[in-house]
This record gives sequence, C-alpha cells and structure tokens, in this order.
Amino acid sequence: MTETSRVNIGKQHPAAYKALIALSSQVEETAAAAGLDLLLVELLKIRTSQINGCAFCLRMHTRDALKKGENPDRIAVLPGWEETGYFSETDRAALRLTEAITRVPDGHVSDEHYNSAAAVLTADQVSAIAWLATVMNAFNRVAITSRYPVGN
Repeated sequence: MTETSRVNIGKQHPAAYKALIALSSQVEETAAAAGLDLLLVELLKIRTSQINGCAFCLRMHTRDALKKGENPDRIAVLPGWEETGYFSETDRAALRLTEAITRVPDGHVSDEHYNSAAAVLTADQVSAIAWLATVMNAFNRVAITSRYPVGN
C-alpha cells in the first residue's frame, strides 16, 4: 500500500496562505488591544490544536508559549483545565468559549457557553477569542490536510 504525496495547500496557493497569515496578525493585534494576556492567547491556540489533533501546531505553539514564559504545568494540564486551580476566571471563560467554537459540529456555540463567557469577558474579548479560535481552526486544517511533518 503506497501513500500518495499530499499537496501543501499553503504552497499551492500562496496568496490564500499569505491572506490567512495576515488575518492571523490582525487577530493577534485585536487580542492584545482587547487586553487578553499573551500567554492566554498561546494557550487558546494549543487547546484548539489539541482538540483538532494537529501535531504540527501543537509543537509550534507549545514551544512559543514556553519561550514567552508560560508555566509548563499549565500546558501539561490544559486538556483537564476545568479540574485544576491553574487558571483564572478569565482563562476559564476564554477556554470554554474556544472549545465551544472549535467543537461547533457537536452542537454549535450554546447560549450557556456564550453567556458564561460574556459574563466574565468584555465584548472585545469575546470577539477576539472567537477570531482566535476561527483562525487557529483554519491553520489546523491547513496543516492536517497538507500533512505538515512533525518529528521527521
């Protein structure tokens, strides 16, 4: 059984990939302007990538988070964040909303999840988190579809 070579869709259509990178940069600026902590932003990227099973993005954003000073324990327990004392109320609201957006096929973003986030976060933060999740989900799909190599 031979595996077919995958097209790297970012290289195949570089203008589209550059537009995604530009959108990502704008979203990063939006998150900072909304007052979201830089480390939280990295954790949201990691959590999205965990849910989607994107090894390439997991490796990249874990490394980025560690370089920026994230506590390795917070990264280690991220899949079980609800069971730990490592995360603030803001972190929890952001993680809950990010998970709901990433898991849209499981029932959309429920009023319960949205209202829970909106009770803690500002409108700018809710919007920035939604954009972060949207962009990260797009990057995960690019890397997974193209089978970006990890550990080769």
